[in-house]
Amino acid sequence: MSEGRPLQIESIVATGKGDDGTTGLLYGGDRVTKDDPRTEAYGTVDEAVAALGMARAELGLKAVYGVLTPGLGTIGDLVLRLQRELFVVAAELATDPGAWDRLEDGRTRVSETMVDDIGRVLADVESRIEMPREFVVPGETRTSAALELARTILRRAERRAVALHRAGALPPDSLAVPYLNRLADLLWVLARAAEQAETRQAPPATKRRPPAAPRG
Repeated sequence: MSEGRPLQIESIVATGKGDDGTTGLLYGGDRVTKDDPRTEAYGTVDEAVAALGMARAELGLKAVYGVLTPGLGTIGDLVLRLQRELFVVAAELATDPGAWDRLEDGRTRVSETMVDDIGRVLADVESRIEMPREFVVPGETRTSAALELARTILRRAERRAVALHRAGALPPDSLAVPYLNRLADLLWVLARAAEQAETRQAPPATKRRPPAAPRG
C-alpha cells in the first residue's frame, strides 16, 4: 500500500448499487425505490422471518440448558419450516409482473399445498390446547412473546400484500394473501400453545373487577 492512500476493502455484501435508494427485484427488470410498495411488502415479510428467529433461538437456548418442556419440542422445527416458507412468499412479492411466468410453486410462488398445510397444522394445534375466550395480553413467556411479535409483523405484511394485489402488482391467482392471513392465525395459536406447554396462561386484555363486597 502506497503511503497516503486509503486502504480499499472490497465487500461481497455491500455492492453500493443501493446507495441511490433503489433495489433490484428477483428476476431482474427495472430497479425500484426502496420505499416502493413492493419493497415494503417483501421487506415486512423479512421482518417476520427475523422475529420468528427470536422464537426459535429461545427454544434453542431451552434445549441447550435442558429446560425445554416436551410440549415445546416440536415448535422449533415448525418455526424453521415457516421461516423457509416465508422466503417463498417474499420471492413472489419481489417479482416484477414481467417475470411472473418464471415463478415456481413452492419455490418462488405460494402454492395451494402451502396454504392447505397451514390450515391442517392450525386445526391440529387448536385441538391440543385450551383456547382463550377473550383477547389476551402478549408477554407471558419469551417464546410466546416472540411468536406474537412475528404475528403482528405478518399482519402488516398481509396489509402490504393486499395493497399490491389491489393494484394489480401480484398475479391474479396469487395465494400470498391467504397464506399470510392463515399463518398469522397459526402464530397466535402457537403462542398460546407455547404458554400452555410451560403451564402459563396469558392474562386477559380486560382486567377483571374484584367481586363486590356483600351488603348488609
